[in-house]
Amino acid sequence: MQSKEIQSSWRTQRIKTAAADAIFNFFNYLFFICFTLLCIFPFYYLFINTISNNELVQRGLINFYPRGIHFQNYLALRSVADLGTAFIVTVSRTIIGTAIMVAASGFVGYIMTKQEMWARKFWYRFMVITMYFNAGIIPMFMTMQMLGLNNNYLVYIIPGIVSPYNIILVKTYIESIPAELEESAQVDGASYWTIFSKIIWPLSKPILATIAIFGAVGHWNSLQDSLIYMQAQPKFFTLQHVLWNYLNRTTNLGSLMSSGGQITEAMRASLFNQKVIKYTISMVTAIPILIVYPFLQKYFQKGIMLGAVKG
Repeated sequence: MQSKEIQSSWRTQRIKTAAADAIFNFFNYLFFICFTLLCIFPFYYLFINTISNNELVQRGLINFYPRGIHFQNYLALRSVADLGTAFIVTVSRTIIGTAIMVAASGFVGYIMTKQEMWARKFWYRFMVITMYFNAGIIPMFMTMQMLGLNNNYLVYIIPGIVSPYNIILVKTYIESIPAELEESAQVDGASYWTIFSKIIWPLSKPILATIAIFGAVGHWNSLQDSLIYMQAQPKFFTLQHVLWNYLNRTTNLGSLMSSGGQITEAMRASLFNQKVIKYTISMVTAIPILIVYPFLQKYFQKGIMLGAVKG
């Protein structure tokens, strides 16, 4: 009799637990679905405004679904004279800058794990300090000017080669790799470079992919360096800089209209066109980095977890 009561109590408790889990899962999924929609909606809103009737877009009537669908706005981008050059500059700096940064972070991170490195603790702490102290924009501008990097394409590449945060991630990840692998290679007479290139680099793909995402997104979305260092070289403007220029023109014309200033039909048409072009350029600017991310996503979670917590 007592055994039956225990079994009945156990079944009741199991049912309650299952019900509680089901309720939790329901609200958990609901929350993340809503959060995902909130993240996706800005891109969706931007896209439907680029393919909808331009007049309706100008009047702010496109909110949840496209109306008067067309793709002429994307074809019209060919008339934006500086867009093609800006796209090439942005793509090239993203590829070159990210590749060099990943290579440098990987090698320096590996060197920082070597106990026999001369003044290792000093250099490591010196590097970490740079994460917390920054001289500011003006000293940085003067430094770049002294080095001859102002109005120079290399200003996009050189300052970002050494990234202390990424080096720390790589160093921590490499320390989680079994030391026996490196020791066995040393017994066979392998040099540091051979060990790094043949063993450490292939095993570090997750963390390298992680910092590659950080670097690529940073280069692709960078605006400040183009604004500050490329004042006399419009041919080196980035996509974000071009978008910023269109945003400023639209804002200035809009302010003139709202203040009751004199505005011609040509200026009104310019405001209309620039608003649509601004949306379209924003979409074109966002698409490439969104396409790249899924290919590296499988490495991202593993890399960021193992790189942030020492094993």
